[in-house]
Amino acid sequence: MEELLDLKDRMERERPTPWEELPDLALYMDQIIAYMPRQLIRFGEGESLTSAMVNNYIKDGLVPRADGKRYGPVHLGYLTAVCALKKVLSVRDTGVLISAGRKAKGQDPEALYNYFCSALDRALTDTAQSFDADAQREDLPRIALDLALRSYANQLACARILDILQSFGPAEHKKPKK
Repeated sequence: MEELLDLKDRMERERPTPWEELPDLALYMDQIIAYMPRQLIRFGEGESLTSAMVNNYIKDGLVPRADGKRYGPVHLGYLTAVCALKKVLSVRDTGVLISAGRKAKGQDPEALYNYFCSALDRALTDTAQSFDADAQREDLPRIALDLALRSYANQLACARILDILQSFGPAEHKKPKK
């Protein structure tokens, strides 16, 4: 089935820009908004990143403040992670995860981004390789159910691990108050 093979191909091939290839010059908000769609796989228009969303992520501590009105690789890295994680985690849980990652990687945005990209690569590759190349239209409901249940199991485990993470450790792992 052509659409499934296209999905598999894109999941095996498309990745965020490596850290060393992110624009190293300061970008304005409209340039950040225009750059971000190429960072993650998208089908159709879907939800786009807006300046209000970026400002909210900064306010919530998910993304560092801009240097004046200019954004650099650090901001692109954090925004890439936030845009991917917001599909499956709440903003609060995304904050917990990013905070824990900052601590584990010693506050080094490049190391954190590289780890994120490596983990994303493994996840996309594993999912793409689970597709049966000979799948037919009648197989799609089964494939979708398998993926949905795998998502459920992964989300369940992730939520529990985030709860455990918050139950010990320093204050920066605590969920932000809303």
